Amino acid sequence: MAIMPAGTEPEPGAFARAVSLEVRHLLTDKNISGAQLAGMIGRSQSYISQRLRGERSFTANDVETICRVLDVDLLELLTAAVMRMRQ
Repeated sequence: MAIMPAGTEPEPGAFARAVSLEVRHLLTDKNISGAQLAGMIGRSQSYISQRLRGERSFTANDVETICRVLDVDLLELLTAAVMRMRQ
């Protein structure tokens, strides 16, 4: 395992990118913008935007909170992300 310099984070992997894509699809389906999601979960628009573009990974806490505020089952979102990865 590579040691990361302090203050850096690794590139998002395939699963993190798939989760970001699933969140984007949820937002589209629910007609919610990234800015609206940011306000709903107490994060900045920039924070959400970077994650929706797949530049950074959502944390597990972020995903849990997103599922709660969007009224989406956590397991369903994660399963959809895994299925998307396998495509």
